[in-house]
Amino acid sequence: MDSSEHGSSVSSIDVASGGNLPPGLTEEEAEEMQVELTKVEDEIQTLRQVLVAKERHAAELKRRLGISPLSEIKQNFTKGWHEVQCSNAYMRTSQTLGDLNRRVTSSNLYLTASSTLEEIGRSDAYKRTQETLSQAGHMTSAAFSSMGSAIRNQFGEMSSNFSMHHSLSMPAMRNSPSFKTFEDKVENMKDKVMGRSNGESDHSPTSNNTPF
Repeated sequence: MDSSEHGSSVSSIDVASGGNLPPGLTEEEAEEMQVELTKVEDEIQTLRQVLVAKERHAAELKRRLGISPLSEIKQNFTKGWHEVQCSNAYMRTSQTLGDLNRRVTSSNLYLTASSTLEEIGRSDAYKRTQETLSQAGHMTSAAFSSMGSAIRNQFGEMSSNFSMHHSLSMPAMRNSPSFKTFEDKVENMKDKVMGRSNGESDHSPTSNNTPF
């Protein structure tokens, strides 16, 4: 821009703002600032166009590389977590927690409680209690095992006795008076039926063949 253009731009600003410059600012300084502002705005516009073009190019490269938005989010999360771990605040917090842990584990109360638990574990009463519980467990297992064996043996004996009783009772029942009486009745009934059928065959019309 030449001086005439500078003057026109400054005059337009002066007209828009009522023709008054800020206190302590001359017209020459205002012209220089207006030129610098125009230059910076042009650079900003150019950088925006370049940024849009770069973003499009990056998206195209990611698409060709097979980088999905989900994997990109994971990468960003991993990177962010790594930055958090490397930050001063995280390191100070980790150091504070480590100091607190060392203080707790080295305190008299913690050491006393630990030694008390160790003494209880080495005491005779604890060992006797542990042995008693172990023996009770073994005795309970043995009792259940014996009970199961006794029940199985009892069922086996019952099954054998039932089979023997069934096989022995049939001959005894056949030799009993009741069974013989039943057999006699069946024989008598059979003889009567057979005799009646023979009598009817003897008195049939075919036997009396008398001529008229």
